[in-house]
Amino acid sequence: MSELQRRLALWYGLAAVIVILDQWTKGLATAHLQYARPVEVLPIFNLTLQHNEGAAFSFLSDAGGWQRWFFTAVAVIASVVLSVWLTRLEREQVLLALSLALILGGAIGNLWDRLALGYVVDFISVHYKGWYFPAFNVADSAISVGAVCMVLDAFINGDPEKGDKA
Repeated sequence: MSELQRRLALWYGLAAVIVILDQWTKGLATAHLQYARPVEVLPIFNLTLQHNEGAAFSFLSDAGGWQRWFFTAVAVIASVVLSVWLTRLEREQVLLALSLALILGGAIGNLWDRLALGYVVDFISVHYKGWYFPAFNVADSAISVGAVCMVLDAFINGDPEKGDKA
């Protein structure tokens, strides 16, 4: 196995672990939670089963059904782009590779739901004094952490195309 193949196996393996963890936790939430009935874990954290037919923060969730296929297409295109991008990274671009693998795993986890169920299963609910952050899942968390890592990589390493450091 070449060095590139080993690196890709690592990053695609991480993406696969995210998908498996995401689907496992969504399965547990679906099996053990009643829809829209919060189970308090901590004073600021509930487990609440929700079905999101839209995108992040339920964007377009009431759009009539076309959004399922639109967001499916976006996730497929993003997954292909991220997969190809991973193959083109240099060995030392570890933080960027980590971010792409996390985003890829999250995108595939939510894509799986859209294709199999027609909606994304969310179950993590964070709140404080009557303010509720929209429910999310492991895939959403991986995408968010991946995006933060990507921004961090841009600050640390700058734009390699321009040869500058941030």
